[in-house]
Amino acid sequence: MLTSIVVSIVKACTRFAVSTVLIALILAIAAGFYTARKFEINTDINTLISPDLDWRKRDIQFDDAFDRDRTILAVVEGPTPELTNSASAALDQKLAGDTKHFESVQPLGSGEFFEKNGLLFLPVPEVARLTNQFGSAAPLIEIMAGDPSLRGLTGALETGLAGIKRGQVKLDSTERPFNLIAQTVENVLNNGSGTFSWRELVSDKPLTDADRRAFIEFKPILDFNALEPGKAATDAIRQAASDLHLAGEYGARVRLTGPVPIANEEFATVADGAVVNGIGTILVVLFILWMALHSVKIISAVFANLFIGLSITTAVGLWMVGSLNLLSIAFAVLFVGLGVDFGIQFSVRYRSERFKSNDLQTALEKAAEYSAVPLSLAAMATAAGFLSFLPTDYKGVSELGKIAGVGMLVAFLSSITVLPALLSLLNPPGEKEPVGYAFLAPVDHFLEKHRVGIIVGTLLIAVAGLPLLYFLRFDFNPINLRNAKVESIATFLDLRRDPNTGANAINVMTNSEADAKKIEARLEKVPEVLRVMSLDSFVPEEQPEKLKLIAQGAKVLNPALNPESIDAPPSDAENVEALKGTADSLRKTAGDAKGPGAVASRRLADALSRLADSNQSVRDKTQAIFVTPLKVVLDQLKNALQAQPVSLKTLPADLVRGWKTKDGLTRVEAQPRGDPNDNDTLRKFAGAVLAAEPNAIGGPVSILKSGDTVVKAFIHAGLTALVVIGFLLWLTLRRITDVLLTLVPLLVAGAVTMEICVLIGLPLNFANIVALPLLLGVGVAFKIYYVTAWRAGKTNLLQSSLTRAIFFSAMTTATAFGSLWLSSHPGTASMGKLLALSLLTTLAAVLLFQPALMGKPRDVGE
Repeated sequence: MLTSIVVSIVKACTRFAVSTVLIALILAIAAGFYTARKFEINTDINTLISPDLDWRKRDIQFDDAFDRDRTILAVVEGPTPELTNSASAALDQKLAGDTKHFESVQPLGSGEFFEKNGLLFLPVPEVARLTNQFGSAAPLIEIMAGDPSLRGLTGALETGLAGIKRGQVKLDSTERPFNLIAQTVENVLNNGSGTFSWRELVSDKPLTDADRRAFIEFKPILDFNALEPGKAATDAIRQAASDLHLAGEYGARVRLTGPVPIANEEFATVADGAVVNGIGTILVVLFILWMALHSVKIISAVFANLFIGLSITTAVGLWMVGSLNLLSIAFAVLFVGLGVDFGIQFSVRYRSERFKSNDLQTALEKAAEYSAVPLSLAAMATAAGFLSFLPTDYKGVSELGKIAGVGMLVAFLSSITVLPALLSLLNPPGEKEPVGYAFLAPVDHFLEKHRVGIIVGTLLIAVAGLPLLYFLRFDFNPINLRNAKVESIATFLDLRRDPNTGANAINVMTNSEADAKKIEARLEKVPEVLRVMSLDSFVPEEQPEKLKLIAQGAKVLNPALNPESIDAPPSDAENVEALKGTADSLRKTAGDAKGPGAVASRRLADALSRLADSNQSVRDKTQAIFVTPLKVVLDQLKNALQAQPVSLKTLPADLVRGWKTKDGLTRVEAQPRGDPNDNDTLRKFAGAVLAAEPNAIGGPVSILKSGDTVVKAFIHAGLTALVVIGFLLWLTLRRITDVLLTLVPLLVAGAVTMEICVLIGLPLNFANIVALPLLLGVGVAFKIYYVTAWRAGKTNLLQSSLTRAIFFSAMTTATAFGSLWLSSHPGTASMGKLLALSLLTTLAAVLLFQPALMGKPRDVGE
């Protein structure tokens, strides 16, 4: 019955070939217009998982409440904390009023609140230590504040040397500050540039990368009609940084990360090289088709049929899902790889029949007759493999399955309608020789002669490798699917190394302040948690003691910070005189001593002497390098002495909004202990937090839950696909043994594919796991062709035209998958790699294992 239906369709389409082709072209053109108007790609990986899951609902609630997924984080990095601070302030000031591109601009961890109250967040002993130093620092600060010049700096040095002479300061204690100053002067003299940090000078520890960073959070106005909705906003930030000359003025760079830049660059990465890869793929596929079909007219028919089907499938897919995601966009490659299979199978069969009869219509009808069952069954089985993902919670692959499943049906229908009509119109010349591989006769004989050994050997290898599957890894971290070379991801990875950035934080939400405190207390007891934060974390403890110490320090330091008069700027001659005088004082103080302080003193004396002997422009540059950050530090000191009592009511509104919504929803944040770049660390962290707080969401929890969802989806979908495909095979073949002859090689190929993944260190991930349903689709299709031919009594299958069709079909499929492998997007490339591997094992199972497994046909045909 199925054969009769397909043959009737082919007869009708070849009889009305012109009408069939015109209707197909009209549909393809209309589909192309629809695609051009509706085409959209959603690069947000968070949408790849169903929003109906409990943990996803909490994730979505969190995102809606605190709006964390619609942000741009500008990371300002300068050579010193002072330069970073100045560059960040300049960028913030320039963009704060830009209402065209941004809803809000908010410096993080800086601004007036933190500048005034920063000392309150230190422990009491640390505040006491700092304020106790104000007395000894006041004379130096007074000199520099009253005379911010090289003359003032040398005056401060002279005051310090006087303290050494009086025995108040040990010479060796000056080693580090003297060397820092000398190094800066030497850099200017030798290289023409240099930087200096007063914060580093007074610190007893080396500065870290975090000390040289500042953050500004932008909430952009997004244009969802653009392929990169946040591009206008990110361009505005980069343009502002360029206009302000941050690189030249402050030596600072601005890097952008956060959900919006990541999404923008994700799309750009996916698109990068896509045109070149696409053209290359088409050229290689054309070459393979030439090798398979040896006819420009047949190749033209197959290619035209392929693109008509692709155009229709794309439009139908967009109509069904609205927008493509980072996985469903792969349907195009899958359609080319699998859709061309149907065209090659029909065309090779047509060529074989054309050689026998040399009559175009007869050859087309015979090709339809012999291809009807295997082609129909292959299309239905492949579609079933994809559609089995529809009920799963992995929305990314569910949508891919929906589009690709429908695409397989479109490809099958076009192969029995449009393709025969095109061949009828083009009327390719007859075949001069049989279509097949006579040279494979020895392999056929070998497989027949050593059938038992091949079956047993193959099964033993597959079974022996099963223990390897214990070591098969699933990389549940989606950041590893992104291109680590693009700015947004590289910046995120840098920030993730610093636990204070909260890049891997987990959150718990509550509507009660009392519950928030209980949650905070429970999480602090979890060993895997490094630090817990909430809105209460911004209300310092022991404020009365700290404020008292700060007030006492202010009495000492305020007069020094606010001198009654500022000296007039010195002339260059006065600066030269001061430099030479201080150099002499340094040498006298050091004398012939050999200690580290004396060595540093002589080094600094030499540097100051060289500076005095240089020209005025060098001295002016050196003065700016010391004085510019000095003014920043002095301003910061003035602000730090203005601390006031802090309570929840006095916290800045912008800060509160990040931790508590208007309706009272509060978040508590936990950060991981250990290596934040280690998947095992994040997995343990997520598990421990979930054990303490089952409603925790975000960060590693979302990643862990996503991984569990994906694995379950593929287990369920794989079992569903096997059952459905098995049922389809039984309906058609009506023999359990014949169904097993189709499925056993498929299972063997699947097991061997996973075993090879372990051996080559290729983990499964959110993207490449899509190769598994494809393995079912491609594998079943190829195996069905052999089983139906075997059931029809065909012998020496490797020598037949069927093997030619399967081999070249596999080559075109491999080419399509190879184009994914060459992608600059790691997730897409890993998908192509596993697809190619699964195709290789499937082809080996079809060509070498299956013929041996089937043996001689029950009824030998022609």
